[in-house]
Amino acid sequence: MTPLLDAVPFARTLGITFSSVTPDSAVAVLPDTTALHNHVGGPHAGAMFSLAETASGAIVLAAFAPHLHLATPLAVRASIEYVKLAMGTVTATAKLARPAGEVIAELEAGQRPEFDVQIVIANTDGVTTGQMTVTWTLRPNR
Repeated sequence: MTPLLDAVPFARTLGITFSSVTPDSAVAVLPDTTALHNHVGGPHAGAMFSLAETASGAIVLAAFAPHLHLATPLAVRASIEYVKLAMGTVTATAKLARPAGEVIAELEAGQRPEFDVQIVIANTDGVTTGQMTVTWTLRPNR
């Protein structure tokens, strides 16, 4: 997923990488780096937000790649819940909340579709440390 990291320099600055990206799921990884730590030694909340938002962008690009000549994907809003103290390396796994085909049908019908991407943030033991929802739109190209 180098194109996403090329397009989003901030994700590169944080050291985010991808362990997998498909149209069905994207998994982004935030390394355990002291420069990204908070006051208790875990990843800073802002770094985890950026990790999850980056994972959501990766699945959007993967799911809608054949249609990006028709529209530009844009994040509309996001909400995050930090449910457990995260320590060490964390991953963010993103999935579309509804089928990509439904979104494309709306776009092809002349609408500006909105859709959610749901993300689970977890530590290396697989324990959920946060959850995020990012609402995206596909803004038709004019």
